[in-house]
Amino acid sequence: MAAKRVGIIGVGFGSQVHLPAFQSEGWEIAGICSRNADKARKAADAAGGAGVFTDPLELIARKDVDAVAISTPPSSHHPLTMAALAAGKHVVCEKPFAMNAREAAEMRDAAASRGLTAMVAHEFRYTPQRGYIKQLVADGYIGRFNLCTLELFLDRYVTAKPRAASWQAFHEHGGGILGALGSHYVDGLRDWFGEVSSVHCRLATLRPDVTHESGKVVQAESDDTYLLTLEFAKGGLATMIASFAGTPARGARIVVMGDDGTLIAEQAGPNPTDDGVVVASRKGSTLAALPTPAHHALEKDARDHRLMAFRMLVRDFTAGIEKGTSPSPNFVDGWRCQQVLDAARLSSDTGSTIAIA
Repeated sequence: MAAKRVGIIGVGFGSQVHLPAFQSEGWEIAGICSRNADKARKAADAAGGAGVFTDPLELIARKDVDAVAISTPPSSHHPLTMAALAAGKHVVCEKPFAMNAREAAEMRDAAASRGLTAMVAHEFRYTPQRGYIKQLVADGYIGRFNLCTLELFLDRYVTAKPRAASWQAFHEHGGGILGALGSHYVDGLRDWFGEVSSVHCRLATLRPDVTHESGKVVQAESDDTYLLTLEFAKGGLATMIASFAGTPARGARIVVMGDDGTLIAEQAGPNPTDDGVVVASRKGSTLAALPTPAHHALEKDARDHRLMAFRMLVRDFTAGIEKGTSPSPNFVDGWRCQQVLDAARLSSDTGSTIAIA
């Protein structure tokens, strides 16, 4: 394979997951970029001496960088991705993919016009529960799909004192639980049931107090809670309630119902695990756990519970470069997901159900 050197932009999730995932899949880390030079240097040292950058465009411009992994706040995804594609780099971009569908379409078109491999970091698709549910639905286990209900309750914003303000609290940076985790679930629902035809949503900020770096308590703008209903072009509905403001945290529960059966997947935290199971009932049988088929099982990587699924995405990314393709979840998926997020925000603003063409 020609492409073996990656530049990583962002040292939060980027250093925790992107970096070890690419290294474990045979990539060399060419450079790490952060606005904070000390953080970049620390991550670079952990990578075995990668280059340190505070200017992402300088890293992108390096001729020995074959691909770029972007793990920064959403407001920077479009400019960084467009710069990377213009420089001829393959791209993995974090979710939420963009600030709006217009940006997402420009990113999609730029990748396609240059024939570059471009994927969105929706690694949840690679977890055993999610992959097995997709197979069971496709194989007709539940018959005709009717309804999916999802609940996600986390206590991330339940604090004794107002939490520190960050980019996640403000619209201009792309904050909010709808983008942060809702985008993963929208992508999963599209993967299982096809395209979304209409959206109804209510966004809320139940715990708005955040502490500015000056010490003053200010109000967060972005959502920490949402109620979302989707209708699918092929039929069926999905409804989801999610919150960072619930206590105690109860993780996630997904129920998929058809006219012949039901599938249930649960997880203790925000992310599906590499050992999750699917509980199922068909034609009135008692609910019971289904053995996970070997082809859905993941290898173990004890360094981080999120890591193995992301490594699987990197494997597809690597194969895509070799074949000249962009495997799903790709920039088309990112654009489609962004259409749903845009419609959800418009629905919340107007109180209307929003159709998606």
